[in-house]
Amino acid sequence: MSDPLRLGVNIDHVATVRNARGGALPDPVRAAKLAEEAGADGITAHLREDRRHISDDDIERLMDALRVPLNFEMAATDEMQAIALRHRPHAVCLVPERREERTTEGGLDILREEDRLARFIAPLREAGARVSMFIAADRGQIDAAARIGAQVVELHTGAYCDAHAEGHFGDRDAELARIAEMAGHAAARGLEVHAGHGLTYESVPPIAALPQVVELNIGHFLIGEAIFRGLAPAIAEMRRVMDDSRRN
Repeated sequence: MSDPLRLGVNIDHVATVRNARGGALPDPVRAAKLAEEAGADGITAHLREDRRHISDDDIERLMDALRVPLNFEMAATDEMQAIALRHRPHAVCLVPERREERTTEGGLDILREEDRLARFIAPLREAGARVSMFIAADRGQIDAAARIGAQVVELHTGAYCDAHAEGHFGDRDAELARIAEMAGHAAARGLEVHAGHGLTYESVPPIAALPQVVELNIGHFLIGEAIFRGLAPAIAEMRRVMDDSRRN
């Protein structure tokens, strides 16, 4: 039997709903605690440079409230590095950001700025954070992540999920094969392998079945499902699907 698969729940879009109207509700920290109680193994929150959803205060309160690890997603900027070093979350995941994007559209290009990123993550590692790089399932990017000293790579599953949703099953299967091959390559390089972006009950099973993948980070879909079935049942169903896929 494969090792258990961890589920990280991203609570960014609870904050998106809150910020659409202003005020304090719905509270993403309350959502994080509910996710924790429902069996999430960790909580992910992305503090964007423009603060479009998660706020600095949210991060402060999450650090105080959570018993499970916080995965702090951020751009590789001096401001975000300083915030991470102040809070010292369990994990830091570097992601690309563009102001005009609605959500993270692709993986970080480590090859383009390898030296800078190596220097950037060194103090984060020294502070005790596990450093993850959110990247495409690409051999060159994986090798660069290993060279700069990252401990984790999170493979971007967006193209796979888009192809699945659009019924382009040939493209979907090609993307899945690429993710599977690169998960194996990353593990062989000594990197812990995570995956995420766009996963649903229907698209998650083949990703959850990959033995090298040890964690999935899922947010938007679960927050959407929570509207219809509640957050705890939505997470419980994802946990069930993941566990069943892992066992089979």
